[in-house]
This record gives sequence, C-alpha cells and structure tokens, in this order.
Amino acid sequence: MPPMNPHSEAPMHVLYPISGNPPTWGHGDIMNRAARTFDKVTWALAVNPNKTYVFDEALRRRMMQDYIDHFGLSNVTIDSYHGATVRYAERIGADAIVKGLRNHQDMQAEMEQAMGNSGMNPNIETLAMFCSPRYSIISSTLIREIAMLGESIEPYVLPKVAERVVETLREKQLIA
Repeated sequence: MPPMNPHSEAPMHVLYPISGNPPTWGHGDIMNRAARTFDKVTWALAVNPNKTYVFDEALRRRMMQDYIDHFGLSNVTIDSYHGATVRYAERIGADAIVKGLRNHQDMQAEMEQAMGNSGMNPNIETLAMFCSPRYSIISSTLIREIAMLGESIEPYVLPKVAERVVETLREKQLIA
C-alpha cells in the first residue's frame, strides 16, 4: 500500500486516542477505518488520573485488543499514556491525531482540543472521522448505564467486550 502522505515516502502514522470506558462499536469502527486509511495506527488509552474509571487500564486494553482481533488488523498497536495528547503523539512519532465525531457536541469539544494541540505543536494535525450513522448514539456512559440496569449491551459493543463488561460489573457488585 503506498504511503498516505503524498509529500513523503515515509509511512503515515496516526494516533487515535480514546478513554474507552468501555470501548464501543463506535470506537472500533473509527479504529478499523483509520487502519484501512493510514499505514500505522496507535490506538491509545488517554489515562486521566483525576477521572474514575469503572474498568481498569489493563481490562480496557484487553477490550481494545478484542476489536483489533475481530477486524484482523496488523497495523494497529495499543498503548496508553498520561498527559497532553499532542505530547504523546510527538513521543511516538505520529504524524496526526485522529478523532471520531458522533454529533455537533463532539465537533465542538474536539475542535477546542485540536486548537489547543495546534498551539502546542502546529506540525501535528488533528483529523476528524465521522462515525458510521448506526453508531452515532453510542457512548461508553450509555453502555455502562444499560449494563447496570441488567440489560443487554451486545448491540453496542463486541460480544466478547460485553462479556467482560458484565463480568466486571458483577465482580464490583454493580449489577446482580
């Protein structure tokens, strides 16, 4: 596959950061499409020490790997990081940051983050990918809420991820 960057012979490497608490079909869709579009994708958990996560970092990374395995991708690696996304992109040598957009609220928030990142490093672009319409209402928060009500979340996450979510919520006694 020829490099995506027409001004360079180097492969195009993008960072796709998520919090993924848990990763959804929407996250998987953006990651899969980024992997088909760019030479290399680093799919990374943005870990915020001021945020409480239902699913620990190791479990979220396993869930992310479930999506990579499901799609059979060899050009995606998983990582996690603390701190500014653009600084992490610099450290891994990413050419751009990919962000998934579901709606106009995502657009506003991601545009503000992109402006901040550009101020820190104008050489790393932020690229937006719109989610597939069927995933536009899915959020990690919605999935957690549905699962805690004891309802099926399989329409919103990979079946293996659904199993991991339910098992973890039972262990934490958040569902019966």
